[in-house]
Amino acid sequence: MSAVLKSVRDEFSDAEWQARCDLAALYRICDHLGWTDILATHMSVRVPGEPNCFLINHYEEMFHEITASSLIKMDLDGKVYGKQGRFNKAGFTIHSGVYKARPDANCAMHTHTRAGAGVAMLRDGLRPISQDVLLVLDDVIYHDYGVPATQEECDALGVSIQKGSCVVLRNHGLLTLGTTVHGTLMNLYMLERACELELISRTFSEPPVLVEPSVVAALSSKMPQIRGEPTWGLHEWKALCRVVEAKGGDWRC
Repeated sequence: MSAVLKSVRDEFSDAEWQARCDLAALYRICDHLGWTDILATHMSVRVPGEPNCFLINHYEEMFHEITASSLIKMDLDGKVYGKQGRFNKAGFTIHSGVYKARPDANCAMHTHTRAGAGVAMLRDGLRPISQDVLLVLDDVIYHDYGVPATQEECDALGVSIQKGSCVVLRNHGLLTLGTTVHGTLMNLYMLERACELELISRTFSEPPVLVEPSVVAALSSKMPQIRGEPTWGLHEWKALCRVVEAKGGDWRC
């Protein structure tokens, strides 16, 4: 470890540094998957051992530029700790709202992908038409568009997410939350895939085949336990970390 990196690393506890590395890797993975909107959208993690604090990106950095040390640490009231920097105010509204309302959530991801934003414009949203959607359908909720970066929207989001962790933000995009970074990523990956397939189906000249209600019900009863396992999305996470590492550039600095 270089002297410079060791100096930076020593500013944080072991747990916080690992959380920083995981979040920086998550941003690199989102960049690899094309889930970017220039500087907009944001991901966060709750700081281990500090439930009232979370890490979020420095608003002036592209996702592929984000590193462990460049992340902003702030609390649920908006106070920034340590390194100062610009953060997305609407991002603060969303992520503080998540962590206030859901003590079980340790990670949150928000995107403006074309597929996600497209489904967010549909009145009837996602239908049981693909294997992908069945992995999250029981956990999907819809949150009506509110005025960004306001306390009213923060409170309203907190109410909505009591009912589910895979959120279609109407007229906006997608949001997922989870107890782990890899689990939250897996939730978003499956939700994103479901949205892509939903939009594709709507280009057909005939209606799609719906999955039998009994099958939907059977999977809906099983999926909460499966998604609740610590290994949900873990193998995919490790594989994607290898992919972004092979592309060059180290986020662990």
